[in-house]
Amino acid sequence: MTRLTRMDALTLMGGALVAAGCGASGSGSIAVGSKNFTEELLLGEMYAQVLEHNGMRVERKLNLGGTDIAMAALQRGEIDLYPEYTGTALLVQLKAAPLGDAAAIYRTVKAAYAKQYDLTWLDPAPMNDTQALATTQTIASKYGLKTLSDVARMAPQLRLGAVPEFVKRPDGLPGLQKAYGGFQFKQTRLIDIGLKYKALLSGNVDVVVAFGTDGAIQADNLLIFADDKHFWPAYQVAPVVRNQTLTAHPAIAAQLNALAPWLTDTVMRRLNNEMDGSQKREAADVARDFLKAHALA
Repeated sequence: MTRLTRMDALTLMGGALVAAGCGASGSGSIAVGSKNFTEELLLGEMYAQVLEHNGMRVERKLNLGGTDIAMAALQRGEIDLYPEYTGTALLVQLKAAPLGDAAAIYRTVKAAYAKQYDLTWLDPAPMNDTQALATTQTIASKYGLKTLSDVARMAPQLRLGAVPEFVKRPDGLPGLQKAYGGFQFKQTRLIDIGLKYKALLSGNVDVVVAFGTDGAIQADNLLIFADDKHFWPAYQVAPVVRNQTLTAHPAIAAQLNALAPWLTDTVMRRLNNEMDGSQKREAADVARDFLKAHALA
């Protein structure tokens, strides 16, 4: 069960790889990387600004690409750290069996990354950018929908808006059908990921594929269905750091760990919406204002 389009299919789009052989840790600065979507750009910028506030010289190597590209850059020493999600690490990188408990997932990936890659996971944030299904409050009320079990039962009366991968992959619709039963939708419309919420709000579909910290959830007062059978794993985010970097700069662990507790679902939805919504703010500006408000930068 890997994250869908927004997380890893972006790898197919490539991304600007950092130059080979530029050894981040040996340069006297911290090279902060990120994947290439809104939340990752914001988190990478937050990490960079926190470190700069604490006197570190930082080189930004954001917008690298998907998980494979970011992880490869980290292992080659082209970056020193980047934000990663526990569920992605478990399922995509480690190709391990899914676990239902967030703490167990974190312990598993932390131990495996230390042993296999000589990398350290710092503290995870409480946010959970898990896969999800969402709808409007009006539709939820009309059909009495609160949980994925409710959606499974009422699916013959509902139209699903999904990206193509969702209807094929075992962590998408086939997996939901296996775990919950039902989920035989009246109609399934394949839509571009960037247009999914527009399709929902315009009434073209009743339910859409979502992610737990999408800005539109809060901005449009959408309902995320409770995963009452715990089909999807947790996707908490944390900095993954090269051990060589931590040896050279041990203080960065405490500096970045101080940020983690502030990053809740509600906070990330709001901040993501500032970038993706009508304001169209830059990641650096959103990060700066948030960090200053919490005396972190």
